[in-house]
Amino acid sequence: MSKNIDLQNKTKEETATMLKDLKAKLLRFNFELGEKRLKDFSQISKTKKEIARILTELSKRTSV
Repeated sequence: MSKNIDLQNKTKEETATMLKDLKAKLLRFNFELGEKRLKDFSQISKTKKEIARILTELSKRTSV
């Protein structure tokens, strides 16, 4: 729950920057997975969940 509070305190630009960075991180993880260099597979799902949290927060802001 504290992650959502942190997102609520950030501006739209900061949140968009975080989203861009996380998408790049996910892409890197997928490349590492394909090359069999990724050691911690849970990083992929954690990154996807964080992206979903940000997208949810952005959609809440636009609907209100």
